[in-house]
Amino acid sequence: MAKAQKNRASKQEYVSPKQLTIEGFETPFSQNLCPTNRWVVLANLLPWDDLIPIYQAQMNNDKTGAGGINPRVVIGALIIKHRCNLSDEETILQIQENIYMQYFIGYSSFSSEAPFDPSLLTEIRKRFGKEQLNAMNEKIVSLYLTKMEQQESRNSSDDSSDNAPPSTSEMETPPTAEPVAHKGSLIVDATACPQDISYPTDLNLLNDAREKTEELIDHLCKVSEVTKKPRTYRERARTDYLKIAQKKTKGKKEVRKGIKKQLGYLNRNIKHINVLLDSIGSIPFNKHQYKYWLVIQTLYEQQLKMYQEKSHSVEHRIVSIHQPHVRPIVRGKANASVEFGAKINASMMNGFVFLEDCSWDAFNEGTRLMSVVESYKRRFGYYPKVVLVDKIYCNRDNRRDLKELGITLRAKPLGRPSLSAVNSEHVRPGERNPIEGKFGQAKTSYGMNRIKARLATTSESWIATIILVLNLVKLAGLVLYSHYRRTIIKWSDYPSQIIRCFKYKRVNSNIA
Repeated sequence: MAKAQKNRASKQEYVSPKQLTIEGFETPFSQNLCPTNRWVVLANLLPWDDLIPIYQAQMNNDKTGAGGINPRVVIGALIIKHRCNLSDEETILQIQENIYMQYFIGYSSFSSEAPFDPSLLTEIRKRFGKEQLNAMNEKIVSLYLTKMEQQESRNSSDDSSDNAPPSTSEMETPPTAEPVAHKGSLIVDATACPQDISYPTDLNLLNDAREKTEELIDHLCKVSEVTKKPRTYRERARTDYLKIAQKKTKGKKEVRKGIKKQLGYLNRNIKHINVLLDSIGSIPFNKHQYKYWLVIQTLYEQQLKMYQEKSHSVEHRIVSIHQPHVRPIVRGKANASVEFGAKINASMMNGFVFLEDCSWDAFNEGTRLMSVVESYKRRFGYYPKVVLVDKIYCNRDNRRDLKELGITLRAKPLGRPSLSAVNSEHVRPGERNPIEGKFGQAKTSYGMNRIKARLATTSESWIATIILVLNLVKLAGLVLYSHYRRTIIKWSDYPSQIIRCFKYKRVNSNIA
């Protein structure tokens, strides 16, 4: 049995750190960039001239205001952040240190300065919303698919011309292109994008709301110059909360008793705030404090209603006072039956993913299937030939509408199964796996399993950018594969000459 080859260790001589200087460090910057590097491939692949107007359209700098940052730097920084799953600060540091990333965002030479402050990425996500990112995604994919269709039609025309030359009548009358009615397969599925919040419990939510009301009371007392603060029992309330929160096992009666106490403390604080506001005659809150004040009042009403009715569900339930837009999404999965975040509806065509819907409230996916089909028609100019969906999409209305459009639905038929329906249009195991794999790739590699943005708009922009990165990774892989395939074909063009050369070499050793 042959021994495994081992990589030999480097035999570079040791140099003391005291003798090594920055000026003496050899840099490879005199060399050319590697053309197969992933950032070089992406930079040459993206249609920057078509993407820049989408970003500039929402800036309105042509009418008022000074010019902003280079749009390619902004778009490239967002792609780098989510492609490498980095924080805002780490993204700027990586761009500052990596010459390939600087080439990707449009630099002409290496620069050791940061492109912009990391805090600006938050403002960019506010301005660069979900609609603009979806438009960029559709633009990139549509240009690539159009290019591939033109190449296929060119290859087919070349093959037909080689086999049979066109007649005189065909050359005189150009063929009329008939519109394509149905083409391609469409896969649709939904998933949840969990938000980066602590797991919400009623006791913890009430404690957070109580502590925030205490901060508001302190602020009002400072503004109104009250000599004596109202009694809030904050130390006693904190002790009552920790008695239950620090226990490993908590009984239902014990938790209910703790919730009752926290409701009483919170109710007292809300009354104190109302009295202080009446004495001041105005609302001396900034926008963040006023938002907390409205959210806490709604939270108290919801928790009081659930306590009185002995239930754990209420309409538009608040699960975080810091991010009140987050809602519980019942998923029924094995690892988490309920997830807290946005619910998205995505479609997939030829390995490319499109974000169809993004909602913070739970919705029934079956009511939005036909809108996805119409979006497919708007993007590509024709309806899909086959639709592969989950069971929840296959209601009677969707089956009827798809049948009227002449679209095949690959799903389990309604009614009792029969022997004749064994070989009918069923979804085979693995046919819907591609979109599930895309969701897994987005959550494990690009951070969709924990959205770290705090606002609703920035979170939606975060999700849309991850969908865009998924398609860019797909495009880069296709480009590298086509380059490798062309190289293999180029070497395989001469098999007969190589074989003939070896035959001659065996007969006459003088022939090379």
